Amino acid sequence: MNWITNYVRPKINSMLGRREMPENLWIKDPETGEMIFHKDLEENQWVIPSSGHHMKISAKERLKFFFDDGVYEQLENPKAPVDPLKFRDEKRYTDRLREARAKTNLEDAVLNGVGRVEGLELVATVQDFAFMGGSLGMAAGEAIIRGFETAIERRLPLVLFAASGGARMQEGILSLMQLPRTTVAVDRLKEAGLPYIVVLTNPTTGGVTASYAMLGDVHIAEPGALIGFAGPRVIEQTIREKLPDGFQRAEYLKAHGMVDMVVSRLEMKATIARLLKIMLKQPVEPDKDVLALPEPAEERLEA
Repeated sequence: MNWITNYVRPKINSMLGRREMPENLWIKDPETGEMIFHKDLEENQWVIPSSGHHMKISAKERLKFFFDDGVYEQLENPKAPVDPLKFRDEKRYTDRLREARAKTNLEDAVLNGVGRVEGLELVATVQDFAFMGGSLGMAAGEAIIRGFETAIERRLPLVLFAASGGARMQEGILSLMQLPRTTVAVDRLKEAGLPYIVVLTNPTTGGVTASYAMLGDVHIAEPGALIGFAGPRVIEQTIREKLPDGFQRAEYLKAHGMVDMVVSRLEMKATIARLLKIMLKQPVEPDKDVLALPEPAEERLEA
């Protein structure tokens, strides 16, 4: 059997010109089960056309889609102590970091970029959930603060894309200290009179929602994003009650006043550019659909 599998079958395949099919060519819609060709999905910013489901994307892809022509200056993250607590569970923390860096090609869970969005220069800070769940450790905290400091130095607005499971347990209290440190950075940006917009993506939970992710001038959420401090299952077990449908999802939070807008990723760039121009008192092209007024009652009767 091994001889047939290892020699005969590959020989026949090579003679017939058959090629192995990569496993990731088609991606399944989690909501409908529909299969979508990965190139079509990538061209649509990883938003499934039929259902509108927003797939997770990397920090680099998000910056490429967000900035004009995908061009931006990547800021170097500050150096931070590695494994200050010498933490180990099933694996050493240093091993987990090494695996995450190899997987994402990032130094840590946060990436800063400076570029233009519809001609408006700004700083964008993005958390990558693929890097240890976007968890907030010392290096990530330093990177976020670097983004705010750059915005203050260059007098630019800052847009932050949050995606995180919360504080990084492997760094203990040192991770929790990033919450007040990043909050101070937000206050400094606001004291400088610069706009701060937060985009809440799926998921944004834990200590991130207890600090900088809920301190924006405007809070925008992607459709279907899970947003909250503790997860729904933990809350149900704590209060011993069934939660409402869609609890902690973007649409539910907007209906209850915790989120200002729910905006598709496909419209995010134009929406943020328009908001920032209004906040910076720059000329904005009128939106005919938004500004159109109904006809007076007399004219409608005459018609």
